[in-house]
Amino acid sequence: MNISTTDDDSGDLPAVPARAGTLADHLAHWAEHAPDEPAMTFVDYERDRDGAQTTLTYRELRERVRAVAVGLGRIVQPGDRVALLTPQNLDYVVAFLGALAAGAVAVPLFPPGYGVSSGRLAAVLADCDPRCVMTSASLLDQVEPFTKEWLAGGPATGEVTVAAVDQLVDETFDDLAWATRPPSAVEDVAYLQYTSGSTRVPAGVVITHRNVVVNAYQALAGHQVRNRGDHTTVSWLPLFHDMGLILSIAGPIAAGVHSVILDPLAFVQRPSRWLRQVSRYPGVVTAAPNFAYDYCVKRVKAADKAELRLDRVRSFANGAEPVRAGTLRRFYAAFAECGLRETALRPTYGLAEATVLVCVSPMDEGPTTVFADSDVLALGHLEPPAGPAAKRTELVSSGAPVDQELRIVDPVTCQAVPDGTVGEIWIRGDNVGRGYWRQEQTSAEVFRAVLRTAATGARAETPGTGSWLRTGDLASWYEGGLFVTGRIKDMIIVDGRNVYPQDVESTVEEAHPAVGRHRTAAFTVPTAGGGGGGEGVVVVAERYHAADGAADETGAVARAVRAAVSSEHNVSLHDFLLVEPGSVPRTSSGKIARRACRQAYLDGRWDIRSGSIGRDL
Repeated sequence: MNISTTDDDSGDLPAVPARAGTLADHLAHWAEHAPDEPAMTFVDYERDRDGAQTTLTYRELRERVRAVAVGLGRIVQPGDRVALLTPQNLDYVVAFLGALAAGAVAVPLFPPGYGVSSGRLAAVLADCDPRCVMTSASLLDQVEPFTKEWLAGGPATGEVTVAAVDQLVDETFDDLAWATRPPSAVEDVAYLQYTSGSTRVPAGVVITHRNVVVNAYQALAGHQVRNRGDHTTVSWLPLFHDMGLILSIAGPIAAGVHSVILDPLAFVQRPSRWLRQVSRYPGVVTAAPNFAYDYCVKRVKAADKAELRLDRVRSFANGAEPVRAGTLRRFYAAFAECGLRETALRPTYGLAEATVLVCVSPMDEGPTTVFADSDVLALGHLEPPAGPAAKRTELVSSGAPVDQELRIVDPVTCQAVPDGTVGEIWIRGDNVGRGYWRQEQTSAEVFRAVLRTAATGARAETPGTGSWLRTGDLASWYEGGLFVTGRIKDMIIVDGRNVYPQDVESTVEEAHPAVGRHRTAAFTVPTAGGGGGGEGVVVVAERYHAADGAADETGAVARAVRAAVSSEHNVSLHDFLLVEPGSVPRTSSGKIARRACRQAYLDGRWDIRSGSIGRDL
């Protein structure tokens, strides 16, 4: 494939029409035109508390990827699934790109014991039915027994080989096998992106080679990464997560920029490590969920700030849904002294079904927020507060879609709604995945939606114009921006009013200092024995580490929380639990798993005395 660039490959990136080919094609291009430039760096804080760096140039990276592709070619056939149970380091990058180059379908996952339920890992393996499980040599003693135990359950339809990526790299390279391997077409499946939802068997989104390359270019355009030599990506996000995969692998490979990778645990242990790394490089693009920014505010010390140069960061993307305005303000206030520009704070919106990125706020503008009348918002409209006494909800704009179409649609009638009305986000573009792996009916419902006319309910568009992705997310298009309000499945309905769970959670977290930030789940449960008696609102909140947990304090917290929720949302809580830190279940991307929390409550799995639940979520 010929990727058009300037003569010295140091200027502007290819124009949008050149977004063809595969990631393997892009890697080959940069290995030829910028062979000695750094491609991937892993900063290892386990080996060295100050961070030991290992870097692969584009030539070195391609050599390793080709070796893995040839090695996999002796194990799998084109289209076979290769599950990646690889640690977060350069082996993961090589394994992922090697699987794609081999014509296999990569399945980005995680090693056993990575902090995510082993039951979930086994369920995903059963769903994707891999022919190969790839890991690193250092983890073979963990992955091989786990795979054998999984296979003993009888879910696989064929032989499964466990392979170590670093051992494949060390094998003698077979030029003939590489030259004669079947090339991948852009419409072939590149990988399965399993969503980080709270259900026991998350769905695998089918992502083609075209999808991932297109979304990589959309991300580059959204963050205005035009000159290869002037930008770097830095990330601690898990590589098995959609945002981490695009930010750390696909985007950099498409653009030929340098990618710096940390392990998520390194960030959790000391968030200043992330900020130190973004201070080291030019034109940094980085991203994290909303909670990570508050975590930095709380954990980064004054002494650490003296070493930071955050003026070098081009984009601090915030990908949580929805982004909290208070978090943006706190992060800016805490790190403005380190050179942080308010314009670097970039709220975004995306989802795995669209590969990842859909919208991003404008470059060189600070975040846009609006105050909406809470009572009117509950009825499905975004309007300014009616007066100074009106209750208000602050919303953050996620900007505009990048080279894709977006509509706000009534989820019942499938008709587009006017600006300022809350509806479901629908997406259409070449970045939208093909569907869910082996779930044809659900794929048709979610990925092949059709807009209807208001007058007759007939199809609103000419057949052949393309179908739409139903995201399940609620938002309003208002004054040129997308304001995400919540998820349809998480909506709390009280007396016919829509109450957004994240608003209740925010109120709870502000009600008493003993409640930790971003550690609260609000949901509904059947009341009166479920015999048509309606639903009640339950809140489960983690205790802040500094709280003493005394019974009198717990009672005071409950009274403060109930009063605040009643005052702000006119909701009487059915139940409130204050539980120990680390108890509230999260998704693999770190977000609160409300539905898993609700199920644990209904199953009676909360141990009120210890404030914890079973860890099999």
